[in-house]
Amino acid sequence: MAQAAAVAKPPAPPRRRRASATPRRLPYLLIAPAALLMLGFIAYPVLSVFYYSLQNYNPTKPWRNGFAGLDNFTQAFAHDPQFWDTLTFSAKWVVVEVALQLLFGLALALIVNQTFVGRAVGRALVFSPWAVSGVLTSAIWVLLYNSQTGISRYLADAGLGSYGTSWLSDTSTVFPATVVADLWRGVPFFAILILADLQSVSKDLYEAAEVDGASRLKQFWHITLPHLKDAIVLSTLLRAVWEFNNVDLLYTLTGGGPAGETTTLPLYIANTSVDAHNFGYASALTTVAFVILLFCSIVYLRLSKFGGESR
Repeated sequence: MAQAAAVAKPPAPPRRRRASATPRRLPYLLIAPAALLMLGFIAYPVLSVFYYSLQNYNPTKPWRNGFAGLDNFTQAFAHDPQFWDTLTFSAKWVVVEVALQLLFGLALALIVNQTFVGRAVGRALVFSPWAVSGVLTSAIWVLLYNSQTGISRYLADAGLGSYGTSWLSDTSTVFPATVVADLWRGVPFFAILILADLQSVSKDLYEAAEVDGASRLKQFWHITLPHLKDAIVLSTLLRAVWEFNNVDLLYTLTGGGPAGETTTLPLYIANTSVDAHNFGYASALTTVAFVILLFCSIVYLRLSKFGGESR
């Protein structure tokens, strides 16, 4: 019996239960309905635009509807000078707006990042225009630019202009006027993002720089700007896309006028589709705009080395 017990094999260890795959898949299952819903709302319009860009589609002229191939794109690039005019103005609008908004937003962020009496109130005043909707912003500036009750009347009372001057109807003043109106709402966006990133800069770096005798300008150039690099790249990219697609402010202020001086490509697309009902050609223009934005975004992120280490 003892020999049998010695020879007997020890009991096998209890088998570990295989971990169920359900808990690991549960988060994906929970977000699947929302993800599919968002995909449907995004994918269907995008695919529809690509589809109609290859079609002649005008509900008011159904006898002309049908497959057009690349005719809409040929029309845009070879036979539509207004396309190139609006694209040129769109590039000018984006460059001027983003550059000025970044400059003023950075300056405001540096100011409200300092310690002073009433800083909370100052920050609230700086950020408040960003909470105003685009349509309401346009309505405010329409009233300010009104030739009878707006700024121009008070300047005329002070002897700095003539009565009845409409800055939005003059081709020489309409662009600066619209730029100022959009600056009022766009500057807080940069100020918010840059200020949030400034909060994470270690004060030890500035103290060490002061001990080494670095001036405020050198501290800004060698400490602040490298730290803000990713925030500046991301904010300028997002704002450039938004400014390119800006329709509400320009449409409300000028309607693209006078004489098409403030017509951007998206505004031209809106007029082509809504007013002219030429949805096929408008879809082709939208596709071109999408490709331009995608290409410029990729090039900008590559050249700026977004996410990389600053030297």
